[in-house]
Amino acid sequence: MAAALSAAAGRRSMAALSGGAPMDTPQKNNVTVIPTGAALGADVVGVDLSKPLSDETFRQIEDAWHSHLVLRFRGQQLDDPALLAFGQRFGELDSAPIHAGKDVVNPFPQITVMSNIKVVGKPLGNLGHYEAVWHTDMSYNDLAPIGSLLYSLEVPPAGGNTGFSNMYKAWDTLPAALKKQVLGRYCRHDSSRNSAGELRKGGTEVTDPRDAPGAMHPLVRTHPVTGKKALYVDQIYAVGIEGLKDEEARPLIDYLARHITREEFACRLRWTPGTLVMWDNRICVHKAFNDYDGHTREMIRTIVNGEVPA
Repeated sequence: MAAALSAAAGRRSMAALSGGAPMDTPQKNNVTVIPTGAALGADVVGVDLSKPLSDETFRQIEDAWHSHLVLRFRGQQLDDPALLAFGQRFGELDSAPIHAGKDVVNPFPQITVMSNIKVVGKPLGNLGHYEAVWHTDMSYNDLAPIGSLLYSLEVPPAGGNTGFSNMYKAWDTLPAALKKQVLGRYCRHDSSRNSAGELRKGGTEVTDPRDAPGAMHPLVRTHPVTGKKALYVDQIYAVGIEGLKDEEARPLIDYLARHITREEFACRLRWTPGTLVMWDNRICVHKAFNDYDGHTREMIRTIVNGEVPA
């Protein structure tokens, strides 16, 4: 198992063994942002993320991120240090909570391997082809992550796309009566389940949402940069609403969780090897589509640590 994990790390990059990407002169600004035409998402071209970015280039990327919520960078060649170096421009990175292979020394604890590969019946990475439910990453933390970066190593010839949905638009289109009902209310985000909706190892099934572990966050949050409001709820972690009995809260959460994923709010991004996708975890929900049986999908992810939702 350890040998298999070492081989996988080798696929990610030989450069990781020598300390990461070369420290070249920061790139000049050649960035072009091409919107998808959907409710969110844009392609960014003209930038090599394996090399240092000038402040001007980084600001243009950051501005595009705040405008389009999801950015896709194709044709990249990133090793682990290069991915982390780019992610760290946006903030402190989370130490990945789960890793395959307890006996394997992980030099990059901020990276999680997302893979459906199995060696001797054991998963090489974490979650595999799961995450087929709309969610926002790690919202059960008091400091909810502001962003996620996912980089593709190997993808199936078809399928395995990732869907994203825009929670600004979900708020803007919510009926006025429901806006009044949810504004100012707090929702419990259950930490006992993972992003596949499965009970974590050692976790206890919770029957009363008031007993669930995890943070309380506003159902409507305000983005600290844009100042715009968005719904903040999903299909996995949102389990209860402060001040409401479960028989009142559950139908409301179910309605909101369906509403945020309406087709007109969403886009679906296709992957190719060497693609990096980053999304604003405060404003997007996402899901991976498990429609590629018999094919390999291997990616690495890092998460930008969070803030208290306002």
